[in-house]
Amino acid sequence: MSPFTGIALKLISVVLFVIMSALIKATTDDVPTGQAMFFRSFFALPVIVLWLVWRRELKTGLRTSKPMGHIWRGLIGVCGMGFGFSSLAYLPLPDVTAIGFAAPLMTVLLAALLLGERLRLYRLSAVLLGLVGVMVILSPRLSIFSGETLESAAQIGVILVLTSAMFRALAQIHIRRLAQTEQTAAIVFYFSMTTTLLSLLTLPLGWTVPSSSAIAMLICAGLIGGAAQIFITSAYRFADAAVIAPFDYASILFAMAIGYVFFSDVPTPQMLIGSAIVMTAGLLIIWRERALGLKRGKARPNLTPQG
Repeated sequence: MSPFTGIALKLISVVLFVIMSALIKATTDDVPTGQAMFFRSFFALPVIVLWLVWRRELKTGLRTSKPMGHIWRGLIGVCGMGFGFSSLAYLPLPDVTAIGFAAPLMTVLLAALLLGERLRLYRLSAVLLGLVGVMVILSPRLSIFSGETLESAAQIGVILVLTSAMFRALAQIHIRRLAQTEQTAAIVFYFSMTTTLLSLLTLPLGWTVPSSSAIAMLICAGLIGGAAQIFITSAYRFADAAVIAPFDYASILFAMAIGYVFFSDVPTPQMLIGSAIVMTAGLLIIWRERALGLKRGKARPNLTPQG
């Protein structure tokens, strides 16, 4: 186990996923969710194949001893992706990102319940602190703080994001299980393949003929998404799910920047304050893992991360 390697891989995936989401959001007015899912999954496959060729693992990288595990991972993942993509049509990118922060807490709890990972007070406290920051970010949009009722579009968007978060948390737990026996490339490849096939089932719901610019953005989203999936799947080989899950919080900074530049979404004071809180939570996790790493290096270097 190498917590810092896992954290670094996670952060790279976070940046790529935010860029991918921005590209998908830019096409939501013209392209149905199922069609966007097809592009995202289908064009991730070449990235994975090239990665295998580069690692000289093309012959062995796609072997699997748990085909049903990959099918279940695909079913869970496609639900999370579908609900998440749909929410982008109803809410600004930073809001979707912020509400999606419910996923790390769900992951931490599920990791303790389903994987038996040790959940100490310090780590749980840091995650809860991050969620406090999320609530600060969302406070202008929640009726319990503003005294107003959410618009119907916002209500739909919030429900879609929270549902997506639940499936994302389940997917992360399933990835952790698969990573114990399966190749990273196999996990990513079969997920993209399953999602590609499942997204075709939405064809009767009315696919469109996108503009050339929309096609270009969708293809880029697929390529970037494939790379991000490799990074995030690799991260779970180096650290517990409960360790790297809080680093989803870093995505809010990138989402705010992209939302401001490309979608004219101006960050609110609550967004900035909340972001500072969630980043503090992430820094606490880094500090804790560094302290534990030094202690393990002096005493029991073979222990897995705890805290």
